[in-house]
Formats: sequence, C-alpha cells, structure tokens
Amino acid sequence: MFAITAARIDKKNPLSGLEAGERPDPAPPEGWTTVQVKAAALNHHDLWSLRGVGLPEERLPMVLGCDAAGLDEEGNEVIVHAVIGDPDAGGGDETRDPRRSLLSEVHPGTLAEKVAVPRRNLVSKPAELSFEEAACLPTAWLTAYRMLFARAGLEPGSAVLVQGAGGGVSSAIIRMAAAVGHRVYATSRDAGKRERAMRLGAYGAVEPGDRLPEKVDAVFDSVGEATWGHSLRSLRPGGRIITCGATSGDAPAAELNRVFFLQLSVVGSTMGSRDELRRLAEFCARTGVRPEIDRVLPLARAEEGFAAMAEGEQFGKIVFQV
Repeated sequence: MFAITAARIDKKNPLSGLEAGERPDPAPPEGWTTVQVKAAALNHHDLWSLRGVGLPEERLPMVLGCDAAGLDEEGNEVIVHAVIGDPDAGGGDETRDPRRSLLSEVHPGTLAEKVAVPRRNLVSKPAELSFEEAACLPTAWLTAYRMLFARAGLEPGSAVLVQGAGGGVSSAIIRMAAAVGHRVYATSRDAGKRERAMRLGAYGAVEPGDRLPEKVDAVFDSVGEATWGHSLRSLRPGGRIITCGATSGDAPAAELNRVFFLQLSVVGSTMGSRDELRRLAEFCARTGVRPEIDRVLPLARAEEGFAAMAEGEQFGKIVFQV
C-alpha cells in the first residue's frame, strides 16, 4: 500500500524525515480490523512525530497520521477514533488509560491506503458529512469538542477567548462556540486569519495581547507560553483557562498571585472518547456545522501539506484524499 512515513528524526528540519512510498499492508491482530482510508487529515502531532516527540527512533519507519474516514471491511462508512487505549482502565474513557497512545506513535497511522485499528475505535460516519469533513474530526475537532462542552463549564451566552485562530483546534472551537450562542473573541497575528475567524462566527478578532472589549468567562489556549499572560489577564474573576497544548513552549510564568486572588481555574484537556467522537459527528450532521478545510491534496503531495503547516500558512484543516 502507498503510505507517508517518518523515516528519520530531525528536530531542526523535520520534513527531511518524510518518505512516501510502498509499505506492507496492515495485518490486524485479533479484535482489530482494517479500514480502507478515503480521506486523512494532518495534525501538528505529525510534525512533532518527525521531531521525535512521542516517536523514538527504534519505532521507525512509522506511518504517520491520526485522523481518517473510510470504509470498514463490510463497506460501511466509518470514522476512525485515534486513541488506542483500554476504556475499562480509564473508567470508561480510553483517554484516561495511562498506557494509551495515538495512532502513529506505537501502531501505524492513517496517512496510508489502509489502517488497522481496534474494532471498538470505529464510529459510523453520518451520511451528511463528506469523507474529507469526517476525517477532520478525530483529533483537532474532538479535542475542541471536549474542551468546549465537557471541560469549560459554560452557560449559554458566555464570553470566550480563543487564542491562535488559525489552528485546527482553535477554528473548531470558534465555529462550535458561535453555533451554540457564545460571544467569541479570537486572536491572530495575521489580519487575513482574523477576518476568516469573523466569518466563522467570531464576535471580535484582535492581535495577540490586545485588550478585549470585556473580560471573558473562559479562554481556550493551545499556544502556551506566548499567550499565557494574555489569557490570564483576559479572564473575569472566577474564570477558567482550558488548555490542550503548548506549541510555543510549556513553561510560562504562572502568575500565581493573579490565579489565587481572582480565583481562576486552569483545566487540562486531552483528545476525547469514542463516545464523544460519535456525539461530535452527530452534532455536525444535525446543526450543519462543518470543519474549516484549508486545502485538500492528494496523499502523494503530503509534503506540500506538511510544509504549509510547518510555516503556519493554513487556516483550519489540511486534508489528504487517498
């Protein structure tokens, strides 16, 4: 089968480790099945893998990719849940299994013509969603769904801030939060991305660090060190930061005086469960909310998509057709 693999680890020039070519077809163990991939989406996780984060050299070559939609062995249209873990070990949530991994960390990923996954990791694809739209859901959109609906503790009509409007998680939060009636502010250094955030439903869009017209109830921050101070200063007393990543660094000044004096909360969030992926797919099907897709490329041009993500050129998801 044709696949995109991490062949080498290079922290300074991660794209140099990309290889495209033939790989053995998957041989699923008992309890697993094979999905014929129709579309797969790119994530920052794939770039980090090429830098060796979560992917040691002894596991190379590794087929990259976490997200996919396609056909199961019976021809059913399905979405692949990317978390490989035991729901029982996590109290019914595989993301809380301490031994969990994502596809492409231990097991070959989705940037291929076929991928092997546990049968329980398959979710029916609603007919209302295209394969390209469905492929955007399992990582960035699922992360956004859990942050917004399970971790933020918001009431309808709340004011929220989304840091870094161009990323897949951030654009997903903007679209879903606006759809359920929240007043959404977004930040981006790029004027074009601020304009696109407004088209997604943002109430206002500002440059990073700019003062907002009002304090917000919650901040969604996947940027980390570069935006952390602004996130804290933007919150109302009793407000909450929901964080799912730290692409700019994971060691900002904590500003504990502000945290305890204003009784702020910092809440971590990681991915989402299979059941949350099912509900997210239904949410998109019933509301008409769809992932923002920056570009669709054939899998053979994967390096072009990786380069765009590495340069921060995209707004929303980069999708590969297989």
